[in-house]
Amino acid sequence: MLISHRYKPLLYQTLNLVFQRTPPLMFCTSQSHSSTVSYLINNLGFTPQAALTLTTAKEFRFSTPQKADAVLAFFKTHGFSHSQIATIVTKLPAILSSNPQTILPKFQFLASKGASTHDIVLVTTGYPRFLNLSLQNHIIPTYGFLKTFFRSDEKTLSSIVSSPGSFMNSRLPRNTKLLADAGVSNSALGRMILARASVLTASDLSKYVDEVKKLGIDPSKVKFALALIAKKTVQVSLWDAKVDVLKSWGWSEEVMSKAFRTNPSYMLTSKDKINEVMKLWVNQLGWDPLALAKIPFLFGYSLERRIIPRAFVLQYLLAKGLRNKNSDLSKPFFISEEEFIKKFVECFTEERSQLLKIYYEKKGSSC
Repeated sequence: MLISHRYKPLLYQTLNLVFQRTPPLMFCTSQSHSSTVSYLINNLGFTPQAALTLTTAKEFRFSTPQKADAVLAFFKTHGFSHSQIATIVTKLPAILSSNPQTILPKFQFLASKGASTHDIVLVTTGYPRFLNLSLQNHIIPTYGFLKTFFRSDEKTLSSIVSSPGSFMNSRLPRNTKLLADAGVSNSALGRMILARASVLTASDLSKYVDEVKKLGIDPSKVKFALALIAKKTVQVSLWDAKVDVLKSWGWSEEVMSKAFRTNPSYMLTSKDKINEVMKLWVNQLGWDPLALAKIPFLFGYSLERRIIPRAFVLQYLLAKGLRNKNSDLSKPFFISEEEFIKKFVECFTEERSQLLKIYYEKKGSSC
């Protein structure tokens, strides 16, 4: 959006042409309007077209250059860059006619909780309508509400900075109460808020709560929150596409439903990733695709960094008779890398060298 000063003469020529060619019903060509557009170009680096578009917006109000100057000076004083101020004005054009003294207490409140200048800038540019919210009636109550889940100011601020639009949404407290009334625990709610706060701002959340309940997942468990996230965020067409992929590998509706109750997050994996894991598991390793239904968390791991190198080590151990074919397949993938090397590589003294070679070659790195 920002423009170099050396191009401004050309931009003014363009602006004049735009005014000359624009029908009077679309834009007002009065001197005051022209001055306002020029102000946006000169002081905020808007292009002529962007300035014209903004000044015709319903929310745009421009009292005097002096008042706008005071607003810009206020933001600059509080650490906002030229481009960040322009972003705020684009999303909240009425801010140019506001009184900076009504904004200051909101910044002071966040600062009193430990927010840095950078944090305040991120919250404001990420969700400029924060500037319009009532400190006493919205910001302070919302902050207090969130702190009941995160306990500390540090975690509460971090959550707000990460997604200010979601955390300032009026539906968040309402939907959180809906889930709490349904039996969702505070720990599950906290995890859900951190993982996908946008789900808690949905207007139709109750519909998905009923769907997950029917699956028989205990609302007090974190799985319920994860299932709700999956059901709400994955579009129906994409959900169906993933179901088709799993069916093509022999999973029935019942198997998929059981896997979902075990670990709902697997349905957040992309359709292509699911297919790639299945191809490795069945075509390259020769293992039963239904075994994956018992460990659906595997779909969420990195194929290259975790699944492939560990799977080929296991394949070697099975081929050599060093591991029971009926042994638990989940543990080798779930544990840390250090523990995996210790329990599935280092302990086999004679095969150690070959196992390390397989592991690091498949991982694409050297030991």
